[in-house]
Amino acid sequence: MTKVDGRAARWAGQQQRRRAEFVDAALAAIAEHGPDVSTEQIAERAGVARTRLYKHFDGAADLQRAIAERAAELVTAELEPLWHPSGSPNEMISTVISTHLRWLTEHAHLHRYLTRAAPGPTDVRGTIARHLSHLFTGYLTAFGLDPAPADTIAFGLVGYVESATTRWLDHPGTLTRTQLTDQLTGTIWAMLDHTLRAGGVRLDPDRPLPLPEGLQNSGTQGRCPELR
Repeated sequence: MTKVDGRAARWAGQQQRRRAEFVDAALAAIAEHGPDVSTEQIAERAGVARTRLYKHFDGAADLQRAIAERAAELVTAELEPLWHPSGSPNEMISTVISTHLRWLTEHAHLHRYLTRAAPGPTDVRGTIARHLSHLFTGYLTAFGLDPAPADTIAFGLVGYVESATTRWLDHPGTLTRTQLTDQLTGTIWAMLDHTLRAGGVRLDPDRPLPLPEGLQNSGTQGRCPELR
């Protein structure tokens, strides 16, 4: 029985490695051929026949889901320093936006592929939104406010940024990436400021803001302060 289990474990490991190799090949094919990449082009990039490719995936939807999961891993690693931001609210927002825009610009084909494939909750958008939701929850809690809106705010803001960025990627016009970053930063701060003011919290967007744990340790929690 032990030998059978060992062989099964090795086979499962090999299957996972092959899936990962095929997903990496798919990412390379998307970068080369664009969001309309075909399964044949992915298989060619992987150096296998199309039928062999699908021995490792349960159809096109499973392959798309695996690509979305890998993309989420990549963007999480890319944005890792941003999950613990520093500076003023405007600086924090601007840094997150500019880094996200840079990633989307450098991976425009992948971004469009994922948008058209309509992936599930493991996509890049969901990954970023969940991180932001955690951050917003921390701040709302530190200010003594109800953290319930954090999830809606996070997913709404990410959807807004993605929609605006997709439009800009398709029709950039004369708007530079820096100008787009400034525009999005101002709009996002206005939305966040509205939520905070509704709870009696007024922040100076250009004054350094500690992370939530720093506010809690300073005794700010529950006071709904006016930090200016």
